[in-house]
Amino acid sequence: MRVGVWLVGGRGSVATTVVTGAAAIRSGLLPPVGCVTETADFAGAELPGLDALVFGGHDIAGAAPMAKRAEELARAGVVPPWSPAAVAGELEDADAEIRVGLVAGEPGTLREQADRLIADLVSFRERRDLERVVVVNVASTEPPFPRRPEHADLGALESALAASGDALPPSSVYAYAALRAGCPYIDFTPSTGVRLPALDELARRMGVPYAGSDAKTGETLVKTALAPMFAARALAVRAWSGTNLLGGGDGATLADPQASRSKKISKDRSLTEILGHRVEGETHIDYVRPMGEWKTAWDHVLFEGFGGVQMTLQFTWQGCDSALAAPLVLDLARLAARAHETGESGPLTALGFFFKDPIGVREHRLALQYELLCEWAARLGARA
Repeated sequence: MRVGVWLVGGRGSVATTVVTGAAAIRSGLLPPVGCVTETADFAGAELPGLDALVFGGHDIAGAAPMAKRAEELARAGVVPPWSPAAVAGELEDADAEIRVGLVAGEPGTLREQADRLIADLVSFRERRDLERVVVVNVASTEPPFPRRPEHADLGALESALAASGDALPPSSVYAYAALRAGCPYIDFTPSTGVRLPALDELARRMGVPYAGSDAKTGETLVKTALAPMFAARALAVRAWSGTNLLGGGDGATLADPQASRSKKISKDRSLTEILGHRVEGETHIDYVRPMGEWKTAWDHVLFEGFGGVQMTLQFTWQGCDSALAAPLVLDLARLAARAHETGESGPLTALGFFFKDPIGVREHRLALQYELLCEWAARLGARA
């Protein structure tokens, strides 16, 4: 099947790395390193091939073309230096499908704005002869959005959308538009997005699956691998503190204390779920502009062993966020498309493996999440 991958934030670093990397893999110029769905455990899942993916998206007006962004990423070492020229045609094709997304101060109600987004998705699907389109939100993190009574009921929400311009944050408007257009939706960020009862109601009514939130690409990936070790060995974790240094657009966004709060809530939830209790310590996120597209996380773990002896574990994770995120976007798009094809709707809990704060499930232990993912993928294959 031909599958559209519609990226909210379509000219950003993550989206550009996704398109560049997918094109290079399809051309045999790069191996699919980091793509979980390209491993043997998923060979029988009947997923759409990487060569079946067609890219488009929404972004703000005036964003630099994808080809120019790819050149910037190549200079920063995020993608190979030869890749922008080697896949120039694919970058141009994807960039031609980028439409202007939500605009601050745009006249009209939120429902009118959502209708414009829906029309973009439907047009993309029909013009490109796609069987389905998966929408993935890779835009900047939003501050937490206060819950409102209309968020609990689809009818009430749609009445509010038709009457006002502030019933939902942008991420949730994109989610609403995707579900209304019959498109699976993936929340790659910790923004509110699809995490509202009214939107769950809409997804089930439309027969559309969704997943999220906040992709697990670095420090939290390590946490969810290490924390089960302490629990399994009955070692008492007393404190776990982390410092995250990052540059780039994501770092600039998270310099806003409110946006940073969304990220911290998401990052800290896994420890409590895995260890069964809250631990002392804080997660710090600091913007360091000269770091560019790179990030460093340093964690200090204080734990107690036999006889109350106190010990420590420390680790440092250094990586490129866009390069870590891009293969996960491809994995999630392929898995969500296959789930939609087999008739699944509502939250795809098996995709919790990919997220810091997975929707619909409280399992955070990485190894067990992977087992659940593989079991689900086998069932997808059996439905062929």
